[in-house]
Amino acid sequence: MNMISTDRNAAPVIEVREVSRGFPDGDGGWITAVDRVTLGFQSGEVTALLGPNGAGKTTLIDMLLGLSAPESGTIVVAGTAPRTAVREGRIGALLQTGGLLPDLTVKETVRMIAALYRDHAPVEEVMETAGLTDFAARRVGKCSGGQQQRLKFALALLPRPAIIVLDEPTTGMDVTARHEFWERMRAQAETGTTVIFATHYLEEAEQFARRTVLMHRGRVIADGPTAEVQRKAGAANVTVTWSPTEDDLAALPRIASAERRGGQITFRTEDADALARHLLTATTAHSIAVRPASLEEAFMLLTDGVRADGQDGADGVAAPVAPAERPATTEGASR
Repeated sequence: MNMISTDRNAAPVIEVREVSRGFPDGDGGWITAVDRVTLGFQSGEVTALLGPNGAGKTTLIDMLLGLSAPESGTIVVAGTAPRTAVREGRIGALLQTGGLLPDLTVKETVRMIAALYRDHAPVEEVMETAGLTDFAARRVGKCSGGQQQRLKFALALLPRPAIIVLDEPTTGMDVTARHEFWERMRAQAETGTTVIFATHYLEEAEQFARRTVLMHRGRVIADGPTAEVQRKAGAANVTVTWSPTEDDLAALPRIASAERRGGQITFRTEDADALARHLLTATTAHSIAVRPASLEEAFMLLTDGVRADGQDGADGVAAPVAPAERPATTEGASR
């Protein structure tokens, strides 16, 4: 994929500094959804925001869009407060929530929202970009979930935003529609638009994002180029053709798991070099192939590795801290 390059030394288009946000848990306690997060996003950067349910992704996205305010810390979007950036059309969003008027047609909906902006992209242009042209006359209530997601994408493009935030953008789309959506997003990113997206389809992050931010229990536990996050998990898969005995298997160094398929065995290991060396020199194994952990495997290893006892489960992964106490006040919190 040929994405535009980004200058990591340039001023970030979004700055998140020591931001925290929590909510009552319903039992008189307090849940810290986002815990002292610091992040910067560059112009033209494509970032996947990943994490298990409850990791804090949606809460962080809500704060980026000014839908809620931090209890502590600051967020600056395109040089201003998040709500101002949204009002001025500097940032657009495609969210899971937010209803559409079912009785309007697709084109009527785009025209209606376009009228809210002083300056906006041509209606026909955003409809073509979002892939709406073929069902422009269809009533929104008759559109599939994937088609409604495309419509929301078109609405996000209307103000010509420098930043687009996507929360589970391909929910409701089939495989073909997802592929077409990401082709359109690639084209958008190549124009220099900053793209931040949360998804539970990890293959989308692996294929599309140059950077991955992994959240767990409100904190960032991994952040960097997607390939580096995969390597950070410290695991690799070694596949061999071999018929080992129990003694052979017991002698293998640092094996996390093994899976047999036909005459091949795939081992997951924290030290692929040591395992491959042992297989080559001390066994009859052949056709040895080594590949790094997939992003999905890295995701599982890194999140499973952050244990409740506060210890790191994988090298270099930040251990969680005890949830912050409920703040004395939430009024006047810094944005």
